[in-house]
Amino acid sequence: MKPNIGQGDKGTTFLFGGKQVSKDECQVQAYGDVDELNSFIGYIRSVNKHQELDSILEKIQEDLFVLGSQLASAVENSKLPQLTKDNVKFLEENILKFEKDLPELRRFILPTGSQIAALLHIARTVCRRAERSIVALSKIKKLNEFSIPYINRLSDLLFTLARYANKKEGKNEKEWISK
Repeated sequence: MKPNIGQGDKGTTFLFGGKQVSKDECQVQAYGDVDELNSFIGYIRSVNKHQELDSILEKIQEDLFVLGSQLASAVENSKLPQLTKDNVKFLEENILKFEKDLPELRRFILPTGSQIAALLHIARTVCRRAERSIVALSKIKKLNEFSIPYINRLSDLLFTLARYANKKEGKNEKEWISK
């Protein structure tokens, strides 16, 4: 395989399928944000000590590769793996599973606590940015119908997992109270 050193030096890249586009295209932004989220979740996994979180985060990383490949494709490609309602259901089931043991939220909470919780809150914000990029892309390109629901539920799950990590590590949630 021939190395592709320097091919992007003029500010362009190739989508899956061969189409050359500018690196500031909406599509490149969307799959780049998903890639950043996936990498950040990989970092969380490298410092995480909770097995029940690791298996969920690993599945999320696999799903994010599916989403990223869909977003990086120049055309609809039925040969690529696709997100399905089962991927969204996995997120919803885990939100419910971890939420049931958490206290009800009555106010906003500060995104802090244990190291893992704080990192999960950061991942949640990266996920929200990816969601905004995907929504913007959906206005100009037909996307898999589960792309936006998946990324939306994922940010909810990351929030829930952050709260769970704080509880597991005995860290109190700090409510934000407007002064």
